[in-house]
Amino acid sequence: MAASVVIVGSGPGGFYAADALQRRLEGCRVDIIDRLPTPFGLVRGGVAPDHQSTKAVQRVFERTATRPGVRFLGGIEVGSTVSYDELKAAYDAVVVAIGCPRDKKLGIPGEELKGVYGSWSFVGWLNGHPGFRNLAPDLSARAIAVIGNGNVAIDCVRVLAKTPAEMAKSDLCRHAAEVIAAAPLERLYLIGRHGPVEARFTPLELGELGELERCTPLLDGTALERDIAAAGFEEVKAKEKMLAILRRFAANRPGAKPLELHFLFWSAPLAILGQERVGGLELERTRLASDGFGSSGETSELAVQSVITAIGYAGVPFAGLPFDERRGIVRNEGGRVEPGVYAAGWAKRGPSGTIPVNRADAIAVAELIAADLEARGAQKPGPAALDALLAARGVRPVSFAEWQRINQAEVARAGPGRPREKFTRIEEMLAAARA
Repeated sequence: MAASVVIVGSGPGGFYAADALQRRLEGCRVDIIDRLPTPFGLVRGGVAPDHQSTKAVQRVFERTATRPGVRFLGGIEVGSTVSYDELKAAYDAVVVAIGCPRDKKLGIPGEELKGVYGSWSFVGWLNGHPGFRNLAPDLSARAIAVIGNGNVAIDCVRVLAKTPAEMAKSDLCRHAAEVIAAAPLERLYLIGRHGPVEARFTPLELGELGELERCTPLLDGTALERDIAAAGFEEVKAKEKMLAILRRFAANRPGAKPLELHFLFWSAPLAILGQERVGGLELERTRLASDGFGSSGETSELAVQSVITAIGYAGVPFAGLPFDERRGIVRNEGGRVEPGVYAAGWAKRGPSGTIPVNRADAIAVAELIAADLEARGAQKPGPAALDALLAARGVRPVSFAEWQRINQAEVARAGPGRPREKFTRIEEMLAAARA
């Protein structure tokens, strides 16, 4: 009897797991389910719309989805459409690859004000994710602060800073493009509690900020050199390329372009100021201490009208799933969650690494499943059991062929040079799938 596996989540973790299982277990039947009608998770909804080369990985996933023995079933939500226990009863193995689709909070006063947005929500809005279609961020701001010193923070400032011409070949959704184009921006702030040597930007993403048509990156060169001099040789060597780019930015002068991007290192947000909406940001100067980061006691206020936080993500468990609330991930031991259940991707290890990193995770999880199945054997009905449950409930999942119709319709809607114009509402997607 061939083994049956259901993968919950159709992002990189899920598709890499499907590929690894097909290669490792001969004849394995794999169902990939997702609550949305569209596959690819983070690749479709979380990668910046101007990074089309990163999104190209979905062509690899398409090949996996069309293999014999692999099915994509969209519009299936664990907890409402089917239960976690029902999946465990139906399949020999359940792989949880639900990612970390929730913004972590700063935990400071004012975070509830209008004009404060988490980067997961904000990038989802840029990408037309149905869950964030109605976010409607107020970008009628002259100054916006982006809090975070990683690549997601860079994605946010870069998309805000680019001209419509620079975004012309992206899949930035029309509703977002119109709002950003109308924003009266003069200043962007990229804020991190670490110093430049500790920043988590990668050179490629950081370097893109120096190529923007209307925006000048700026930072304090004297402070940069002081930080570099105070850091250890190995630390500086590891960040050599990134620091070279920051040095180039330090040579820039204000006023060269209409928009300025200010890097503020050693700055921690204390409070977001305002009554009903953002009116400013209170910052505290940080410093290195023997036990990590400490306060210098110095505070300042920044005049901004919107704040985007890019400080990390956490998972959202479904009913019955063992979950580590502190870490925001599925509770697991090296990928094993409980008998017959496994975790992969961000759900397993947290939101870290590039998309291809998930492939190594997936191979390891496939090995665990293979070892466990060799010990106990394949015993469960698999896809037939899920199909019976869905039929009894009158649920018609979206197949991969139907996703391809959605895809074709989105491509057909796009303007010249653009890869697609996404449908941003589920009813639109379903109409295209079943036209």
